[in-house]
Amino acid sequence: MTALSTRVRVIAEELVRRKGTVAPIDVLTGLGWLSARTVESWRQGRVPRLDAVAAVPPERLAEAVGLLREWASARGLHSSEVDYVAATLDARPLRFGDDDRPFRTHWTDPDLSPARRARIEAKAKAVPDPVALRPDKRWHCSLCRETGDFHFVEDDLPVCLACADMDHLVFLPSGDAALTRRARAASGLAAVVMTWHKPRKRFIRCGTLVERAALETAEEQCLADEDARERRRVRDRARRELQDLAFTAAFADRIAELFPGLAAARAQAIAEHASVRSSGRVGRSAAGQALDEHAVTLAVVAAIRHEETDYDAMLMAGVPRAVARERIRETVDAVLTRWRQATLDGDADQVSQSAVDSPA
Repeated sequence: MTALSTRVRVIAEELVRRKGTVAPIDVLTGLGWLSARTVESWRQGRVPRLDAVAAVPPERLAEAVGLLREWASARGLHSSEVDYVAATLDARPLRFGDDDRPFRTHWTDPDLSPARRARIEAKAKAVPDPVALRPDKRWHCSLCRETGDFHFVEDDLPVCLACADMDHLVFLPSGDAALTRRARAASGLAAVVMTWHKPRKRFIRCGTLVERAALETAEEQCLADEDARERRRVRDRARRELQDLAFTAAFADRIAELFPGLAAARAQAIAEHASVRSSGRVGRSAAGQALDEHAVTLAVVAAIRHEETDYDAMLMAGVPRAVARERIRETVDAVLTRWRQATLDGDADQVSQSAVDSPA
């Protein structure tokens, strides 16, 4: 069994365990070959082909998807094909590469109830709401030359809400999940609103455009059961805190297992940093939640870079990231070797080498 097949298996098993299903795009993201930002741009129709913006050549993407198919077939998972469409007004088909079919195949746990399996497949096949952008720079509609708070994108050009026949919708900011869910369910026409988040360097959801009558109906419903929803939020918050504590402890134990020379307090600190919910860090990736060796090593390497070397000072001085990483490579390798205490074999050394070159 190759290192890649092992990583694909670990990521896929964790996805099936948590979600009941696994898709090639989720595995490729878990491998670190596709970033969340890249996938989001592709889903918005701003990237023509996904294989053109991956971190590895198309042949490697096909190899990983082939390994996923072999594993899923051996496990007896149920397969179904999903037609990916962009979150654009014309709902155009999304392209993976030259041969899209392997990437469109989803695999579902056959032990799921028929009702849950139907819900999973329906969600995967649902046409996404169109995406409107809330820009932070001046813009003008490519059709009427007017401007406004939001615009759609058609063929890489901005289109205002009036020209898109969406100007009767009202903006509902993010923040109240129940209100958004109910307003969206009652609205015959809607759009997701995204905005550019500079610190994260990616688009994030900031609200929804819905029909005014739908919003008013949703507000009445939310007022009627506000107390019950608050009690449920408290219970859910406590449950998530317990889950996060358990996951961080498991992540720290995995670090200690791979790096027995590392102090327990330091392993705990690395685990706490890497596993913060919604942080986008490696600990919250599919591979990280599966406690994959490569993902855990990435978290440790990131800690070494920022705490054991002058990597941050180099970046502040304007040294390119790739150059800075090359300069600290020997230091990172030396610390990894010391923390491992020479207990691992050559395969682990190969994992650490690739981790040094990978983004944390």
